[in-house]
Amino acid sequence: MEYYQWVLTFHIMSVMSWMAMLFYLPRLFVYHSEHKDKEDFVTVVKIQEFKLYKYIGLPAMWATILSGIWMLYVNSGLFSTGGWLYAKIFFVALLIAYSFSLEYYRVKLSNDSGYKSGKFFRFYNEVPTILSIAIVIFVIIKPF
Repeated sequence: MEYYQWVLTFHIMSVMSWMAMLFYLPRLFVYHSEHKDKEDFVTVVKIQEFKLYKYIGLPAMWATILSGIWMLYVNSGLFSTGGWLYAKIFFVALLIAYSFSLEYYRVKLSNDSGYKSGKFFRFYNEVPTILSIAIVIFVIIKPF
């Protein structure tokens, strides 16, 4: 348990990096879809999308998941503290699914197929905000 705080610190830093990708990548999709006729711009945005997902978002997601599992292993008593943990895990699972959906859209945009509108991605960009609000409430407030 003496290293639990270090694992928690790493977990929080991983979450912050993952959330940065989850908030910014859909915004890049907005720019990509709204400026698809500007080839030079789209070429640069495709590179940014790829690097943001593959080099920042995906490793941060796995670091978040693994450090979260590690914290639960070290402090398994959390499972008996109420339903808040199960609700949090459920919403984290939704966030993971959302993260993988971003890769789906990134590949579609990269192949210049299946364009969604900028309006769609503006709406889609709000999903991680809603999920993260719920997760933080469950962790801090522990409503049940």
